[in-house]
Amino acid sequence: MDKITILIVDDNVGFRSGLRALLDSAPEAMVVGEAGSGAEAITLAASLQPDVILMDIQMATMNGIEATRRILHTSPHIAILVLTMFEDDDFVFSAMRAGARGYLLKGTMKADLLRAVQSVSSGEAIFGASIARRLMNYFAERQHLPASTQVSFPELTEREREILHLMASHQSNGEIAEQLHISLKTVRNHVSNIFSKLQVVDRTQAILRAKGAGLGDESHY
Repeated sequence: MDKITILIVDDNVGFRSGLRALLDSAPEAMVVGEAGSGAEAITLAASLQPDVILMDIQMATMNGIEATRRILHTSPHIAILVLTMFEDDDFVFSAMRAGARGYLLKGTMKADLLRAVQSVSSGEAIFGASIARRLMNYFAERQHLPASTQVSFPELTEREREILHLMASHQSNGEIAEQLHISLKTVRNHVSNIFSKLQVVDRTQAILRAKGAGLGDESHY
């Protein structure tokens, strides 16, 4: 049986070393290279053509999501499995949109990591238990949103329209962060983007625009 060839991408040398040792101890896996940045990952992916890439997200100069997108543009057959400490919904969905076949958190048990590597190499999608729960919660919450959130303000992203709807329902940034399972900083960044795209100066003006488009309610569902 051929071994699964793996490229490790992470800017932490110590983590890469530990991960390589773990994978090299498995008879079905073989690490063929390491990269410390997204740009380096693109170069090595092109030359090594690994079966699987274990991709970190937060790295200097180019993050793992952009690297994933570029790698799959030229080598769509490579299976990319995100391995990161971030479980923010925005990172998860950005990775999925970029083409990643899986998303695991650092600290995943060896047996689970090896199963994930085998799964994505054979074409399956794999998510850690906590990530899978977040995905289920996200889609469950989407069922409660009015249809207008899908068509209003096309200049906004889906997440920004969702947050605008909750703002129009008079929820605070803290309440929005808790409901959407994202950080308060992430909510603030989205709100700032909403203000800029809608060309409004404050929350009141944004809410008025949202109400005019039929967004928001008083129940806070």
